[in-house]
Amino acid sequence: MTTGTDTDEGLVRAIAQGDTGALARVFDRYAATLTRYAWALVDDRSDVEEIVQDSFLTLWQRAVALELPADTVLPWLLVVCRNHAFNTGRKQARRRADELPEHLVAPTDQDEARELLRWVRDEIAALPETDRRICELCLLEGYSYAEAAEMLGLSVGAVTQRVSRSRRRLKKVVTHDEH
Repeated sequence: MTTGTDTDEGLVRAIAQGDTGALARVFDRYAATLTRYAWALVDDRSDVEEIVQDSFLTLWQRAVALELPADTVLPWLLVVCRNHAFNTGRKQARRRADELPEHLVAPTDQDEARELLRWVRDEIAALPETDRRICELCLLEGYSYAEAAEMLGLSVGAVTQRVSRSRRRLKKVVTHDEH
């Protein structure tokens, strides 16, 4: 005989009331399926584990407002899993975009290092005023994005976006120029 908490809907309602045992039952029921699905989306074991954990954490956090369109929570979990996998891929792509190619090594000679720093400062000086000031604050002076945003009267998101755009521009110049 099944009780109300044996169904996915009953388990989700119990999770919404803070029942960790109900979350454990949903985990036991669907973790293997989510893990296989996450493996189809990403290649790294630690990413798969994190995506599956994040999916169940999202269930825990959103259970109060969750209305199941079917008798099972699995389709919802699969969508959440896919979204976490895509977010992981985007983060990795941004991280790779900010990295310089391996063939660009740091100079060992002090004169060469000074010249390179002069060249980088010249590139930063050529940026639009706000972008230049953000780069100076965040990249050269070590202020956090939040501190720079407060100093310049901008949102943290605007500072983040401008730093990212400036880094891409500097990387493009570095990788496509003789520097």
